[in-house]
Amino acid sequence: MNEKELIELLAGVKDGSCPIDRAVERLRHWPQEDMEFACLDHQRSLRTGFPEVIYGKNKSGEQIVAIFKQMLKQGSVVMATKVDAAKAAEVGRFVPEVVYKKEAGILVANIPAEKSGRGIIVVLSAGTSDIPVAAEAAVTADALGHQVETVYDVGVAGLHRLLRQRELLEQAAVIIVVAGMEGALPSVVGGLVDKPVIAVPTSIGYGSAFGGLAALLGMLNSCAPGVAVVNIDNGFGAGCMAAAINR
Repeated sequence: MNEKELIELLAGVKDGSCPIDRAVERLRHWPQEDMEFACLDHQRSLRTGFPEVIYGKNKSGEQIVAIFKQMLKQGSVVMATKVDAAKAAEVGRFVPEVVYKKEAGILVANIPAEKSGRGIIVVLSAGTSDIPVAAEAAVTADALGHQVETVYDVGVAGLHRLLRQRELLEQAAVIIVVAGMEGALPSVVGGLVDKPVIAVPTSIGYGSAFGGLAALLGMLNSCAPGVAVVNIDNGFGAGCMAAAINR
């Protein structure tokens, strides 16, 4: 339940359109709900502007199903990140409302139809191999109610591909730049635009890339101002930060 929904609920009780027993039922598990293996934070959206999101990588399909069912009762956006196709299929059999964004590895339900925010969030990937992390960022921002445009495979090895996108970059309110290898693309983008740039290092690269550490350090040492960096492969975190800036 978010702030708007809480206000509407209380207004409904006041004017009689929402029976008290229904209001009590909705508030019964607010702000938290203890489960055998989880403690759901139903108040998080009201408190921070972001709903609680399930990190699905090390959870079983059964656990994700149970959490999804309880969170869907609250009517807010529900997401699970780092979910593989087999686990997504298992969840989908028991929770038909969910949609699986395979490229992003995200299960999501209740995405808002109307988009809000100051403008467009643009997500760039340096290479095709970086797309899963870029897609995670894009799906996250979209699920949080923002208009998102994606441009993939515009890394510095062929800089002309990026320069062809200058018009879109100028239209953006926030730009997420996802890159592995040496992680140079965010610095280049930061030198071209007057927008906030969120850099996302990926674990893509040969041996001396050290699983994304080289890209992370390169981005942290960017000479371009206005570039902030999230953790390796953290497309979700970048999507949340972009949504916070855009709103």
